[in-house]
Amino acid sequence: MVWGFVTCGPNEALVISGCCYQGKPLTVVGGRAFVWPCIQMLQRISLNVMTLNVESPRVYTAQGVPISVTGIAQVKVQGQYEEMLLAACEQFLGKNETEIQQVALETLEGHQRAIMGSMSVEEIYKDRKKFNQNVFEVASSDLINMGITVLSYTLKDIHDDETLDGLAEVEDGPAGYLDALGMARTAEVKRDARIGEAEATKDAQIKEAIAEEERMASKYLNDTEIAKAQRDFELKKATYDMEVQAKATEAELAYELQAAKTRQKIKEEQMQIKVVERAQEILIQDQEIQRREKELEATVKQPADSEKFKLEKLAEAARNKTMLEAEAEAEALRVKGEAEAYAVEAKAKAEALIMQQKADAQKEYKEAAMLEMYLDTLPKVAAEVAAPLSQAKKLTMVSSGQSEIGAAKLTGEVMEIIAHVPAMVKNMTGVDVTKGLLETQTSKPAWASPSTHR
Repeated sequence: MVWGFVTCGPNEALVISGCCYQGKPLTVVGGRAFVWPCIQMLQRISLNVMTLNVESPRVYTAQGVPISVTGIAQVKVQGQYEEMLLAACEQFLGKNETEIQQVALETLEGHQRAIMGSMSVEEIYKDRKKFNQNVFEVASSDLINMGITVLSYTLKDIHDDETLDGLAEVEDGPAGYLDALGMARTAEVKRDARIGEAEATKDAQIKEAIAEEERMASKYLNDTEIAKAQRDFELKKATYDMEVQAKATEAELAYELQAAKTRQKIKEEQMQIKVVERAQEILIQDQEIQRREKELEATVKQPADSEKFKLEKLAEAARNKTMLEAEAEAEALRVKGEAEAYAVEAKAKAEALIMQQKADAQKEYKEAAMLEMYLDTLPKVAAEVAAPLSQAKKLTMVSSGQSEIGAAKLTGEVMEIIAHVPAMVKNMTGVDVTKGLLETQTSKPAWASPSTHR
């Protein structure tokens, strides 16, 4: 009797029943639990994946054609969900793994046969995915109630034992129904293969022809390039030969030129020698000239210098005399200028005094002064007015017959302009000259009376 603490791995589950667990046992997956002796019972159930080889020999399809199918399924007792684990415990507790596999296998084989009977051979053969899906869904719905989960289902093999008369035999024997289904496709594939082979042969021949054409074109192009290269070689060789000849000619000319330069240099050296000789002669002549100059200086230049010094002294004395005379004359002119300036100053002072006295007189006799100034100014005004007329070369006058004509008309025009002068003076200065003249005529000063003049 097992009692105390009990453990299990993740691939199995502990089922404890008895005291404290009436009606619903305790399940522990991949853990531990405490078991009381005598009053509790411990059992184990495997959670390993079970691989089932589901064979359905000679099952008639929907068309009545017998075929054999083999499928592979992966199933296991579901320990993740407690309800499914309890259902599995109810169904398989106390049974070993082989017995559980047998129950699941028979269930899957029955559902596999049912699906085979509902589908045609062509559907099973051509759409295996649909067949797998149908078996998986139908089998899962039943096995879940037992606490078993279908992890996967795959159709492994399908074959039939029927032979069809009139068909060619296959390698393993007479051709069956499934083999007949594949013959059409095989014929199509072979036909397509022959067509593809013919097209490939045609393409290969075309490509061979194109390749041959390209080869010949490449050959001709290569020959052309070789000819061009040969021509370029000949041209370059001719060019190089010309350059070699030119260089040889240049070398010969350079030799002659160098010889000419050498001869020229020899001549230049000879000329240089002559130049040096000539320079020596010139130096000797210069020394002779210097000797003669010194001789002339001793015999001629020194007496001439004495005479020159004498003449310079005489000229300096004459210049000093002239300067003294000029200074005296300037002094005289300065004295004369001062005298004239004094006379001008005295005259200006006298005129200023007269103007001052005149201003005082005009201030004392305002109206008389104004009359005098007015009378002195009138002739000037008349002259300025008549000045433009005097400059005219020709004057034409038009009369209406009611006024004067000729010179009298012209004089009257001038006098009329002068008569407007007092009004202009009044407008410009504010002084009424006419009023002053009238006052002067009504009250004449004592100096203007006849007795005064007498």
